[in-house]
Parts: sequence; structure tokens; C-alpha cells
Amino acid sequence: MNAHPSPPLGISLLERIGNTPLLRLDRITEALNTQRPGSIQLLGKVEWVNPGGSIKDRAASSIVRAAIREGQLTPGQPSRSLLDATSGNTGIAYAMLGSALGFSVTLCMPANVSAERKNILAAYGAEILWTDPADGSDGAIRRARQLAAEQPHRYFYADQYGNRNNWLAHYHGTAEEIWRQTQGRITHFVAGLGTSGTFVGTTRRLHELNPGIQCISMQPDSPFNGFEGLKHMATAIIPPIYDPTLADRNVEMPTERAYGMAKRLGRMQGLLVGVSAAGAVATALDIAEEEAHAGRDAVIVTILCDSADKYLSERFWTEHREGLETG
Repeated sequence: MNAHPSPPLGISLLERIGNTPLLRLDRITEALNTQRPGSIQLLGKVEWVNPGGSIKDRAASSIVRAAIREGQLTPGQPSRSLLDATSGNTGIAYAMLGSALGFSVTLCMPANVSAERKNILAAYGAEILWTDPADGSDGAIRRARQLAAEQPHRYFYADQYGNRNNWLAHYHGTAEEIWRQTQGRITHFVAGLGTSGTFVGTTRRLHELNPGIQCISMQPDSPFNGFEGLKHMATAIIPPIYDPTLADRNVEMPTERAYGMAKRLGRMQGLLVGVSAAGAVATALDIAEEEAHAGRDAVIVTILCDSADKYLSERFWTEHREGLETG
């Protein structure tokens, strides 16, 4: 009998999170490279290859790992539930991890999230407390805070908007991957603002690695918008982890322009991405055009936070076919 058992085969679910590919978006930049081929490179970090289908797997796993280390969650003992507010993707990540590790998950969510997200959460077995769509993610946050205050022994309040393990996931993971994958040649980083964890953590580390990297944040141009998960910071509850001093530039993005870019990426780049990812690409393309017109080389990286799988029931895919993003 072998006294030294063989190590387990395969990888765990948690080991599947991170180390996502960096994809060249060549077709939407080809007009900028006609005079100087290769001078402008636009790259997207493909986060839907995470097992939960979005970049939120990174933050959720970081928060859950820390909670387990600190004894706030115990795998296999579902008596205490993880509680948080979410617009969808972080909730899906929590529900996936809860199912895999053996803890229960309670989520506060606006009732108007896409049907696909509702179906995914039901499949994982999460408990959902629906909040008024008119209150957006802020209404879900208020409900989660109320429950956590009323029943602290029943819930571990993960608080993705205020939990430093959110941005630390990107400081230690996303930023280091981007730096390695671009061989340190990145000149610009673009990401949307929701909890702000992706932008804050990645920007902090990239600025340490090279203070000359320009980091640009993108947010909706109005409190009434079609960006699930993103915040219009001027009118929203500001996430405690958000640091407004980090961005080299802040860009406000109209929903309709993001819709147009989502269609364009599907029809001429072979990519079906979510609306927030499309808005980030539109912002990155604006930066690319500025750099090309100034005659500068640029390596611009943005976050493709999820795919279109959770949004295909939305009407914009088939409406206004003439409204493709052309800029």
C-alpha cells in the first residue's frame, strides 16, 4: 500500500478564478493604425471565463476567503448566512461559492435585474430579497444594512461596497496579471465604477509599478441609466472603498453609446459583452483615438467584466439597428 497518497487531480473551483486572458481588439482599432501599424493596441481582460461568469468572482472569493480565515463563515455549517446587496454578478459569485463550500447566501437585489440573473441565482439556491427597482442598488444596500443591524448573529454582512478585500483582490490579482501580460508596456487602464473595487485596487498597484500609467474611470452619465452594477457617483451612496483621488481622468458614458458599442463588438469583433464592458470599450476607444491623433504609441487595457449571456433578453439588441457605435 502506498504510504504517500497521490495529490488530487484537477483543480478546485476557487483555483479557476483569475488569470484571465488579455484579448486584442484589433478590428475596432484598425483604422487608427493605417499610418503607423501596431502603434495603438487596445486590449480587453476577458473576465467571463471565471467560473461565475464575471470579474466579481475575484472580489467575492477574496471576501469569502477572508471571512473563513477570520471565523465569520464556516464551510459546511449553513446556520449563518452570507448577506450582501448586489445588482447581480457579485451575488452570482457568492451563490456559486456558497454552494461549493457549504454556506447559505442571502442577497438583496433590485427586482428589475435581468431574467437570466434571476434564473442563475435560483439554480444555485440563493435566497433573494427583492427591493424596489426605483431605488436601484442603493435600495438593496439599505435593506442589507437593515437586516445586518437587526440580526447580526444570523448574518455575516459581506458588504462588498465597504470591504477592503474587494479592492485587494484586484491589487494582488488583476493588476499583476495585466502588468505581466503586457510585459510592463501598458500606458492606459480603463474600468467602470460600481463598487469601485476593480478600479481602485488595479489602479493603486499599477501606479506603484509605473506612476506614468494613465488610469481612467468610467461611470454612467445619469442616475437613470442602463448599466447594471455601475454607479452615478454624484447621486449614489458612495462606496466606502472608493477613492476619488486615484483617477487620472473620469469619463461619463451615455447608455445609448454603450448599447451601440455592444452591438458593434458582436457584429465586427466576434465578442458578445455586457453593457458595462461595452461602455468601458467605448471609453478606451476614445483614449485610443486621442493618442493616435497625437502621434503617440499606446497600450490601452480595459476590463470586459462579463459577457452578454445575462443580458440577451434586453430589447436593445434588436432595436435601433441603425444605431451601431461608429466612433
